[in-house]
Amino acid sequence: MILIGELLNFQGPQGKLFEIVIQLGAILAVCWAYRERLFEAAAGLASEPPTRHFVANILVAFVPSVIAGLLLYRFIKEVLFSPWVVAVSFVVGGFLILLIERVRPRPRVHAVETMSLGTAFAIGCCQIVAMIPGVSRAGATIMGALLLRVDRPAATEFSFFLAIPTMLAAAIYDLYKNRAILSFDGALIIAVGFVVAFVAALFVVRRLVGFVSEHGFGVFAWYRIVVGAIALIGLWALDG
Repeated sequence: MILIGELLNFQGPQGKLFEIVIQLGAILAVCWAYRERLFEAAAGLASEPPTRHFVANILVAFVPSVIAGLLLYRFIKEVLFSPWVVAVSFVVGGFLILLIERVRPRPRVHAVETMSLGTAFAIGCCQIVAMIPGVSRAGATIMGALLLRVDRPAATEFSFFLAIPTMLAAAIYDLYKNRAILSFDGALIIAVGFVVAFVAALFVVRRLVGFVSEHGFGVFAWYRIVVGAIALIGLWALDG
């Protein structure tokens, strides 16, 4: 979003509000895709121990990002929100994905319900890295989970579930911090962005788990490297 906003000169108050709204679209898509699982969790929370453990894992993993977000929000927004940081993060993240896919240990955890609270907390700590612009939140949590011996499908599913409280909290906090800029200016553009974000995220959520189970994350790693390299060349040319 930062790179495209820089390219299109879509910044300022309207650009900030647009970023927040499309995050909400993505959250809604995750909730819709996993609506049956979420309803089951809500219904079984009081009576089913596996469901309680599942919910506890999500909440425990959510805590580190809450603390880090509150402490680092201003620094991240004022210092790290740069297209250069995004481009470098794309390239570095791509190579890290390739490395982790090569060295990851044999998985021992094959379902979110059987994941220990310690593993969930450690994955939540990995999510803090995604506060650096250009670092994929899903990528950070999934790669961290792989290193913690969680298999690909369970790691990907857990990442999506963790996205719900994390992205919702981030969007609400962003709305609060930017409450002075809220208006109906550019409402049509923002509405279109919300719908497109919902549809795109819904497609990704439905397809990604099956794809990575069979093919791994190599294709995403190379995508990041290529896009990041192109962005660095373009930024260098513009500055020159």
